[in-house]
Amino acid sequence: MGSLYSEYLNPDKVLEHYNYTKETLDVPQTLSRQVALVLIIILCCAIVVENVLVLVAVARNSKFHSAMYLFLGNLAASDLLAGVAFIANTLLSGSVTLHLTPVQWFAREGSAFITLSASVFSLLAIAIERHVAIAKVKVYGSDKSCRMLLLIGASWLISLVLGGLPILGWNCLGHLESCSTVLPLYTKDYVLCVVTIFSVILSAIVVLYVRIYCVVRSSQAEVAGTQTLALLKTVTIVLGVFIVCWLPAFSILLLDYACPVRACPILYKAHYFFAFATLNSLLNPVIYTWRSRDLRQEVLRPLQCCQKVAGGRGQQDGTPHHRLLPLRSSSSLERGTHMPSSPTILEGNTVV
Repeated sequence: MGSLYSEYLNPDKVLEHYNYTKETLDVPQTLSRQVALVLIIILCCAIVVENVLVLVAVARNSKFHSAMYLFLGNLAASDLLAGVAFIANTLLSGSVTLHLTPVQWFAREGSAFITLSASVFSLLAIAIERHVAIAKVKVYGSDKSCRMLLLIGASWLISLVLGGLPILGWNCLGHLESCSTVLPLYTKDYVLCVVTIFSVILSAIVVLYVRIYCVVRSSQAEVAGTQTLALLKTVTIVLGVFIVCWLPAFSILLLDYACPVRACPILYKAHYFFAFATLNSLLNPVIYTWRSRDLRQEVLRPLQCCQKVAGGRGQQDGTPHHRLLPLRSSSSLERGTHMPSSPTILEGNTVV
C-alpha cells in the first residue's frame, strides 16, 4: 500500500499511463480545437453566472427559505461548482496533462466527478421532495428540517466518497492492463461502478415522476386538464434533458469498459461527450426555476437593475419603463397550511 501512494508524486506516471492507453500523445493545436476550448470555457462561465444568480435570489429573499427552494439552491451550488471544476479541467488538459503528477491528475478528475455527481444527486433529492410534496401532500415544517438537511448532506457525502475513491486507492497505478482508456489512471471497474450508480439514480427519478403522474391523474376536480398538461410538460422536459445530456457520456463509459485497450478510436473523443453532459448543469436552473414566477422575478431582478444603471434608455427614448412589482407568495409550498386534500398543480408556479 505504501508503494502505491509513493507513486502519487511521480511526474512520469501520468505519461506512462497515457502512452499505454492512447494511440498518440501528439495533439495539434488547430484553430478548430482552440475555438472549441474557448466555447467550452464560455459555456462553463455561463453555468457559473446562471447558478450564482439563483443562489443570490434564494439567499436574499426569506420567502425562498422553504424546503423546495433550498433544494434548488443546493442544485445551483453543485452546478456552479461543476462549472468551475470543468473550467479547471479544460485549462489543465491537452499537453498540460502530461506534466501533472498522479495526485494532481486525481484532483483534477475527482473534482469534476464530485461536482457532477452532486448535481445528479441533487436532481434525485428534488424528485424525492416533489414526490413528498405532491404525492403525500406534505410540507416540510420546522420539525422536518433535519430530514431535509440530512438529504442534502447525504448527497454531498456520497458524491465526495464516489469522486474520492480513486485517490484513496481504487486506481490502476501499477496495473496498466486494468486501466480505462478514457480516464487512464482509473480502473475500468470504477468506471463501471460510476455508470451503474448514475443509471440507478436515473431509474429512481423516472419511478418517482411516474408516481407523481399517477397521483395527479387519480386526483379529483382540483386538478384540471391544463394543470395535468403542465405537469406532464415539466416532467417531459426534466427527464428528456437529463437523458439527452447524460446518455452519450454513459454510453462512452460503458464502451470504455467493454473495449480492449486501443480497440475503439471513438474513446479518444470522450471529452466531447463529457462537455455535452455539462449542459445539464446549464439547463437545470432553467428547468426547475423558470416555471416558478416568483423565483424567476427574483433571479432577473439584478439583471434589470443593471439595465437601469446602464443608461435608463427606456425613459430617454420615450418607451415605457418597466418596474418589478413586490413579490407575493404564489407557490403551494409557501401556503402549505392551506393546501387542499388533493394536490393542486399551478402551471406558473409549481416546480416539478
